[in-house]
Amino acid sequence: MANIAKPPVAVSSDAFFFEKDKTNSVLIMGVGNYLMGDEGVGVHLIQEMAGRILPDYLDILDGGTGGLLLLNCFEAYKTVIFVDATMDGKKAGTINLIRPKFASDFPTALSVHDVGLKDMIEAVYLTNSHPDIHLFTISVEEITPMTIALSPKVAASIPLAIDQILNLASKLTTVHH
Repeated sequence: MANIAKPPVAVSSDAFFFEKDKTNSVLIMGVGNYLMGDEGVGVHLIQEMAGRILPDYLDILDGGTGGLLLLNCFEAYKTVIFVDATMDGKKAGTINLIRPKFASDFPTALSVHDVGLKDMIEAVYLTNSHPDIHLFTISVEEITPMTIALSPKVAASIPLAIDQILNLASKLTTVHH
């Protein structure tokens, strides 16, 4: 019987991660600073996904600016897909998929005051749990402090990135079952 889709739950509560067995679930985590324009594209993407009906093996999380509080997610999930902005010199809105092997494969935090994804991942690699990590980066050309607006090119990349994320998550759950 086909799985009945349920509305997604965007979560921030630690308790959520222990309510059910996450072994066969995929966590999609968008990170970034919502108040820094394009730098917040990962968070915007999660909010867009929160408005959709998603497969029941997917959980979504607004990871904000990262931080070590998110570490327990990596113990609960075997597969994590990140979405983050990167300044890699490519055209704004360019989507890349990276299979990071080391913390150095992650973009450094674009906002200087954040404990970035890279710091969080370094901490994950120090723990015993090594989830299967996939990283979607969306290229940005500039960061605009104190704005929640995305530039048109970056905003236009969100639906494309979501399609790629859903395709990848579907393949990953097929592989793991």
